[in-house]
Amino acid sequence: MSILLKKGEKTRQKVIRKAAPVFNRRGFSGTSLSELMEETGLEKGGIYRHFESKEDLAVAAFDFAWSQIKHIRLEAVDAIPSPLARLHRMVDSFASKPSVVPGGCALMNTAIDADDGNPLLRARARSAMHEWIEYIENTVRQGIAQGEITQKTSATSVASVMIATLEGSLMITRLTQNQNALCLAREHLHGMLNGIAAKLR
Repeated sequence: MSILLKKGEKTRQKVIRKAAPVFNRRGFSGTSLSELMEETGLEKGGIYRHFESKEDLAVAAFDFAWSQIKHIRLEAVDAIPSPLARLHRMVDSFASKPSVVPGGCALMNTAIDADDGNPLLRARARSAMHEWIEYIENTVRQGIAQGEITQKTSATSVASVMIATLEGSLMITRLTQNQNALCLAREHLHGMLNGIAAKLR
């Protein structure tokens, strides 16, 4: 790879990294080109030299944000051998650091912002949500196979309740400007996970 290509890719990644918090805080429609220029330090031509459109940059910014979320929420707990302990850690991780990218949960923000206005970003958010759901479901199934989680447990139900509770509590926390909802959500989910643990004979 030539020096120019390496420099161009480095600049592209810098723009994505700088743009991600802007899109996350203000949404696609609410983010202006002038804000992106101010945040990245590039002129309009400099930005469009690396991205075909504002939407192209927004998609890349969401992909970057989701990669950060996955690293903290999912990949960071992969080393834990116990599936049940992995789920407990995921709850604690979310409650202690709900906003991996400045501006709140990028997945929730993008899903709401793109609900009716941007099919491409909506599809990206949907794909990310499916990935998170699948991770939890597979973890629950692994716990069942290892005898750590009760056989009757619905992996789909656990995934849905965990994500809905965490994301809902984060929304309340942001609106009320206090941590009570997140603390209650963590307590509730730990109780739910303890309730599906297989009893040792």
